[in-house]
Amino acid sequence: MAESVTRKIIHVDMDAFYASVEQRDDPALQGKPVAVGYPSRRGVVAAASYEARVFGVRSALPSVTALRRCPQLVFVPPRFEVYRGVSRQIHGVFAEFTELIEPLSLDEAYLDVTANLAGLPTAWVTAKAIRARIFEETGLTASAGVSYNKFLAKLASDKRKPNGQFAIMPEEGEAFMAALPVARFHGVGPATAAKMHAAGIVTGADLKHWTQEDLTQHFGKAGSWYYQLARGQDHRRVNPNRERKSSGSETTFSEDTTDPVRIEAGVLAMADDVWDWCEKTGVRARTVTVKIKWANFRQATRSRSLPSPVTSRAQLHEACLGLIRSVLPSEEAVRLVGVTLSNFVSGASEPPLELFLPPVELG
Repeated sequence: MAESVTRKIIHVDMDAFYASVEQRDDPALQGKPVAVGYPSRRGVVAAASYEARVFGVRSALPSVTALRRCPQLVFVPPRFEVYRGVSRQIHGVFAEFTELIEPLSLDEAYLDVTANLAGLPTAWVTAKAIRARIFEETGLTASAGVSYNKFLAKLASDKRKPNGQFAIMPEEGEAFMAALPVARFHGVGPATAAKMHAAGIVTGADLKHWTQEDLTQHFGKAGSWYYQLARGQDHRRVNPNRERKSSGSETTFSEDTTDPVRIEAGVLAMADDVWDWCEKTGVRARTVTVKIKWANFRQATRSRSLPSPVTSRAQLHEACLGLIRSVLPSEEAVRLVGVTLSNFVSGASEPPLELFLPPVELG
């Protein structure tokens, strides 16, 4: 597509996806504050319904904190196979409208509908049709952002949640960015936002006063990206072949522990999770990483890159044990361990995009 053509980009984001699936499948949960996760002392919320969000319940919140905020909160164990099945239905709907689909997770994706398969005249009408088809197919609602680039489409999808859509037109992009706090910029984390605030950059309008050279000097390679965003520019294309870089699983122990046997067992259990994914997808990787988080929330990783890909569960176990034993015995109690595979071998089959599973419990 010629660069002179204004692209039509839609960012589709399902509304409270996991929780909405649970409410759909169990009518008794409808209208109630629902959390997907476990209500134990070491559990965390994987997803929260909109009824629960009114009380300040959010994903990644400790379960005990969620229950303090909302004593009537209903916890439902996660069913990831069900969520993946619904996600396949949703992506099937996307394919009815465009071949240019870039999945971001189970419940969201970018779509380039500049030349949509349904022949609809505008991206706005196309987004409405997609949301209607998703509801028809799954009984679930989705929100959508419509714009001329990916960055603005993603921002727009948050404006009318749940079950709505919002558009940012080409002539509106620069003004929209000028009013936006830099902390809301995707890719600007808390540390970078604090650095920008210290430099007097609070909004996109403040950012626009800086030259590209000054931004690069202060923020490194990201400076040119911030310079473009301040002007409503994002030239990234919707990439249907976006490669996954890693696959991992982690677990939070039911009690902090210094027991090497229990810590190693946790690592091996996570290695088994990752290897099961490898077996299912046919993907192999060369780099093994073990993550450890202590009771004081300090964390570290240990990695090993092998000369050839890991080809068996036993080989993965051996690598993981070698890595975790480099930090054992530990005087500080361990809270969490995880295992990740990366550096996928050339020619490996493309893995299906899945969410990194939230922590589950051992013991």
